Amino acid sequence: MIHRISRRKFTSGLVAAGGVMLVSRRARAADFELRQFHNQPSDSPLHKRLVELWDAVKTETNGRVQVQTFPENNKIAGGDPAALNMVVTGELDFFTLNGGSIGNIVPAMNVQGVLFAFRTPAQVFEALDGDLGDYLRQEMKAKGLYAIPKGCFDNGFHQITCSTHPIRSIDDLRGLKIRTPDAPIYVEAWKALGAAPVIFNLNKVYEALKNGDAEAQTNPLAIAEFLKLYEVQKYVSMTNHGWSGFNLMASMKLWDRLPSDVQSVIERNVVKFVRLQRADNDSFNTEFRTKLATQGMTFNEADTSSFRPRLASYYARWKATTGERAWSLLESHVGKLA
Repeated sequence: MIHRISRRKFTSGLVAAGGVMLVSRRARAADFELRQFHNQPSDSPLHKRLVELWDAVKTETNGRVQVQTFPENNKIAGGDPAALNMVVTGELDFFTLNGGSIGNIVPAMNVQGVLFAFRTPAQVFEALDGDLGDYLRQEMKAKGLYAIPKGCFDNGFHQITCSTHPIRSIDDLRGLKIRTPDAPIYVEAWKALGAAPVIFNLNKVYEALKNGDAEAQTNPLAIAEFLKLYEVQKYVSMTNHGWSGFNLMASMKLWDRLPSDVQSVIERNVVKFVRLQRADNDSFNTEFRTKLATQGMTFNEADTSSFRPRLASYYARWKATTGERAWSLLESHVGKLA
């Protein structure tokens, strides 16, 4: 269930976040005083680059546009689904979210979350910065979401962490209580692979793992570090089973109100800072394999050759859901899936 939150309630609830104090609209001279929300920690590359992005926009618009950036969705009851709905209704100005979760509103966006589709970062970005991304932007626009061109920040390829045992083959997934976002594209994949998915928003992952509500989770290594999952997880199984990113969206209601010169400033800076964040994230995901090992996590290379054959019906189902056009564009970059 998506909880509706009024802008007044949202404003009063976000008194301070990430070291940025919320200031009354009356105290500012900007033409547009706006809010950017995301679900990552304040020390993440995403937060750093978003803050820099909006600082650059403020400078280039001579203070006409001022955007405050708020990390972590524990400030909004209902987490990501609620925040996404707020963007659609115009109660929240800017938001970043993975494609599978956006797929709850925009079915074609699920192509970003298909398991064992993308194989390299270069393949991902060629597709999302090109024809596939252009098509998805049009689909999002129809639902009240303006996706900034070439504005998908990187989260990275996912690995499986677990508290009870390493994942060496498909057999080790049987009955595994694995955390997943509230998005069918992910839930159904883990069911098809024999696991027992449990749903928690990202801000509840640590708690769920600590309490034993889930024994495993799937995210890039940087997330395991930033959320300190090494405190509640023992094993890291390298599977590279899926990719996810942070799609930067604006409320269509807001975007249509912005002057064209402001839109141009935002879009130009988004391209710049997305590239910087992607480089940051790639470096972190490489670096953190060593760091997580020193923090007590045990790594292994999983044999995923038996994973994909289990997904035949899953691929067929999501091809129908995402639509022929989205699926064909995806396959033009990654090869035949179903």
